[in-house]
Amino acid sequence: MIGKVRPYNIYESKKKQISRMFDNISYNYDITNKIISFGSDRIWRKKLVKVISSSKPKKTLDIATGTAEVAIELTKIEKNKVIGIDISDKMLEIAKKKIIRLKLESKVSLANEDAEKMSFTDNSFDAITIAFGVRNFENLNKALREVFRVMKSKGVIVILETSVPNNKFFRSLYKIFSKILLPIIGFVTSGDLEAYKYLSNSTLNFPNKTSFSNILSKNGFIKVKFQQYSFGIVSIYSAGKP
Repeated sequence: MIGKVRPYNIYESKKKQISRMFDNISYNYDITNKIISFGSDRIWRKKLVKVISSSKPKKTLDIATGTAEVAIELTKIEKNKVIGIDISDKMLEIAKKKIIRLKLESKVSLANEDAEKMSFTDNSFDAITIAFGVRNFENLNKALREVFRVMKSKGVIVILETSVPNNKFFRSLYKIFSKILLPIIGFVTSGDLEAYKYLSNSTLNFPNKTSFSNILSKNGFIKVKFQQYSFGIVSIYSAGKP
């Protein structure tokens, strides 16, 4: 279902549209995230890194790295080297500037890579993170199989993704915010109304927590867990590889 939700039209591949969309909104992407999350985005990223830090990875892949916010946070794990990948050149340009400014070139490297067809060899990474990127995959199962391939045995994947609250009251508020306010805020900050309409629709069409956990299990992952935060508007999933 998520592969059918696209930013601009039904004719072009979702992958091409996603790349163009993030190029379009890259300039004010970080500030927009802070506004629409009421500043909670930084807290959520820290929680993601806390989950993964217990496994003490030495080499971590951050998929859909965007402006490298998660990749930068991952460098706080001792002796951890990070590779951040994305399909948006403009997002990677911003990420590179941040990394240079923070003098993290020795800890973080970046590459334009497609999560559904990565160039890395089998069993390359101790840990893999994906923050707010899973719902943008064109073929979810194909991407997850690639993640499984490049992750080492006994490795861990941690996914931070938006979700719809279970509580009826918060679910109603969330849907109003997502359908009305989020596109307006996104348009004001980026000028691309369709991009933020898509980001709203992709959240509302994403599998629920149990369904997504089952998808992870069907693609070979074990010990699948999830935890909800901020009244259920985001979830953190973790899983391992046998």
